[in-house]
Amino acid sequence: MNEDQKALNLLGIAMKAGKLVTGEDLTLKEIRKEQAKIVLVSTDASEQTKKKISDKCRYYNIPIVVHFTKAELSHAIGKERTICTTLDNGFGKKIRELLLN
Repeated sequence: MNEDQKALNLLGIAMKAGKLVTGEDLTLKEIRKEQAKIVLVSTDASEQTKKKISDKCRYYNIPIVVHFTKAELSHAIGKERTICTTLDNGFGKKIRELLLN
């Protein structure tokens, strides 16, 4: 199993554990509260969405990864979404290790 698949599996587990928020509005709210540990934006999200989220992440110094397609993210968490945000230190750390190293 490759790093991408492991990261997607972790997202699914985080979702079931209630440690994931999805969607643009909830993600922006968690970034502002500085609760977000890592933000994942799909590669096929709109340029406007990517810019808005990455600007916020940069301002609050929160890691952001534009990596998976919307289909891959949606399949991993069981709902159709282009943005997922981990709120848990453990999940956030592991996903960062898998995707940013």
